[in-house]
Amino acid sequence: MSSLEERDVGVAAPGSSASGGLGLGVGLGVGAAGAALEAAAAAAGAAAAAAAAMQEEAAAAIRRDGPDADPDEPPKKRARLPEGEAGKLEERLYSVLCCTVCLDLPKASVYQCTNGHLMCAGCFIHLLADSRLKEEQATCPNCRCEISKNLCCRNLAVEKAVSELPADCPFCLKHFPRSGLDRHQKDECQDRVTQCKYKRIGCPWQGPFHELPAHEGECSHPTKTGTELMGILGEMDQSHRRDMQLYNSIFGLLCYEKIGFTEVQFRPYRTDDFITRLYYETPRFTVLNQTWVLKARVNDSERNPNLSCKRTLSFQLILKSKVPEHETNTKLEVNSPLECSFLLLKGPYDDVRIKPVIHHHAFSNDTNETEYVLLPISDSVECNKLLAAKNINLRLFIFQIQK
Repeated sequence: MSSLEERDVGVAAPGSSASGGLGLGVGLGVGAAGAALEAAAAAAGAAAAAAAAMQEEAAAAIRRDGPDADPDEPPKKRARLPEGEAGKLEERLYSVLCCTVCLDLPKASVYQCTNGHLMCAGCFIHLLADSRLKEEQATCPNCRCEISKNLCCRNLAVEKAVSELPADCPFCLKHFPRSGLDRHQKDECQDRVTQCKYKRIGCPWQGPFHELPAHEGECSHPTKTGTELMGILGEMDQSHRRDMQLYNSIFGLLCYEKIGFTEVQFRPYRTDDFITRLYYETPRFTVLNQTWVLKARVNDSERNPNLSCKRTLSFQLILKSKVPEHETNTKLEVNSPLECSFLLLKGPYDDVRIKPVIHHHAFSNDTNETEYVLLPISDSVECNKLLAAKNINLRLFIFQIQK
């Protein structure tokens, strides 16, 4: 018997005939072949079911991740974050680019500490001003590293990124890039607040821009009588006259014979009290052949100006030299008061906004100091800008009144 037959028939049992052994072997071979075919069919069915399951899973992944998802990518890379953990890109950028102090997006310059934490210009100046009032070193509110105008720098990349982020128009609530929001609010928005063109003759109306034509068509001010309009214009002229009086006074002072001016630098000092207070003083300077000193104080010497939201600076002009004496017809030497007008303006390289105010004082040996008067800056933001500076540089004009 060949090896193939031995493999199919097998070895006959002792005592059996050859033909019986052959029939039994053939029967066993046929039964084994049937079992093998059944097993193969079952395996094929399982493979088909597995393939169908894989196709269904791939289709579900495409529906979940989008049509461009790679079906061969590992499942862990296709897994998405749970809902609520991943918002819009703009919302995530808001939290990354916001100021660490006010937690709002910067509207102008952006400064960063040495560790990269961002601060808007207003908060940065406010921190430096607070440190000056508290006589402490200013620190970053996030990492507590030292900050100053020399240690911190502007982050231009963040400023440009913030300018491209969308922002809501406060009037029409539409989305615009921050870089174009100002132009939209001033010139394009149909819901922006505007005023009637007859405001110059007293019309108090203001409302959305798209309602302006309808209002102007029905406005009653163009039909008012001349007497009514004269009364309205008289009230409006009062404020204009006050401004013109100031400028006319300045031009009048420029006609004086003795005029002097100089750049002054206020330096910060501390009082010797138990609770020290911040004040400023200039070195002695000479104007009109006289020696002078300027002093300034914060919030008119308030006990804790660092706790106040509103901040002001008051200054005082002091004559350090003696008032010159002259002889009268009776040969008696008397002191003639030195009558002067003076005003402070911003220095040549400063960006602080100061509205000029003229002050008058008659200096004598007994009254050589003026009262403290407010430095005419616009608001507390400008005051913080001055306090944050190492020194305050201004320009002083003194006009001597001739009799």
